[in-house]
Amino acid sequence: MRIITPHEVAKQAGNKYLGVLVAAKFARYLNEFPKDQLQQPSEKLTTKAMQELVDGDLNYKLIRRRRSEA
Repeated sequence: MRIITPHEVAKQAGNKYLGVLVAAKFARYLNEFPKDQLQQPSEKLTTKAMQELVDGDLNYKLIRRRRSEA
């Protein structure tokens, strides 16, 4: 089991909070796939997502939310 430090996440994503949000969103995306299509079902999806982010294999784009007019 590999431990991913907040410093590693911050180096790739700009800050650790953004990195965790991006990895969580990617883990939810991976969860939509059928279980038989995943390469290593023994690894948790959150761990796989964090590893992809730290390795630099995860590309993402920030989109600003519109404020709702209430």
